[in-house]
Amino acid sequence: MLEEATVICPACWEDIVLEVDLSAGSAVYAEDCPVCCRPMTVRLYVDDEGNFEVAVEPEAD
Repeated sequence: MLEEATVICPACWEDIVLEVDLSAGSAVYAEDCPVCCRPMTVRLYVDDEGNFEVAVEPEAD
């Protein structure tokens, strides 16, 4: 199941919309910002009821 999550890019501080896939449960992955193209780490937390939270941080060097 795909959902949209609005987050703030940790590099350019723009609001961006990420499409997250809840079907696999919680995940950590890298994704490039669609505005500035800088990489960020996306942390997706999904609970048993399908509620989710998304956190982003700069990609570690």
